[in-house]
Amino acid sequence: MIIVENVHKSFRNGQREVHALRGVNCEVRQGRAAFIVGPSGSGKSTLLYLMGALDRPTSGRIVVDGLDLTTMSEVEANTYRREKIGFIFQSFNLINNLTAVENVLVSFMPRGVTPQLRARATELLTDVGLGDRLEHRPNQLSGGEQQRVAICRALVKDPVLVLADEPTGELDSRTGDEIYRVLRRLQAERQATLVVVTHDRRFINADDVVLEIQDGRLLGTSGKSRAQHDFAQA
Repeated sequence: MIIVENVHKSFRNGQREVHALRGVNCEVRQGRAAFIVGPSGSGKSTLLYLMGALDRPTSGRIVVDGLDLTTMSEVEANTYRREKIGFIFQSFNLINNLTAVENVLVSFMPRGVTPQLRARATELLTDVGLGDRLEHRPNQLSGGEQQRVAICRALVKDPVLVLADEPTGELDSRTGDEIYRVLRRLQAERQATLVVVTHDRRFINADDVVLEIQDGRLLGTSGKSRAQHDFAQA
């Protein structure tokens, strides 16, 4: 599902060259959950954004669902992000003057929202306990409710890959527990691959893939051999 081969990412900060990633290699099979962990500034979010084609590596190769992200044109990358990827960020990124249903469907609005899509959004919101808050706007929702709307927005297109950058970083522990219950249930039901950047290891299960990064290098991968074996069988 995901292959990362000898990926480097560098950029300039004034006169200084910063090496965000230094030869990262990893594989994760479809339907698995992978957690990217490490200290601040280690390259966690950089790797996540590269998987989502929000940025390009300086060198190396990333393949997701059979697509080589490093050879894509910008048009192809936009299509990949729109059709294949669900993004979840800790800031929610909801639009204040739109209802919960409208926020879930916002990416489809330029092309038109079909009755089937609206029914799908309603189903997802109901699945996560927001069936009675479909017409509420973000300022009428709690932080946990807003994050559930953001999760539904990521999942409404049935993505093959869900990328989450500290999805509970702005939430209290109880709400964080609730968000991960939602993510785990929807991952299991819809067989999407889940990749999460986190500082909090409480939500990692024994059979998850854990990618530990420090100073741009992958220090270790819990469950790595199993992930590679599973990928080979896919």
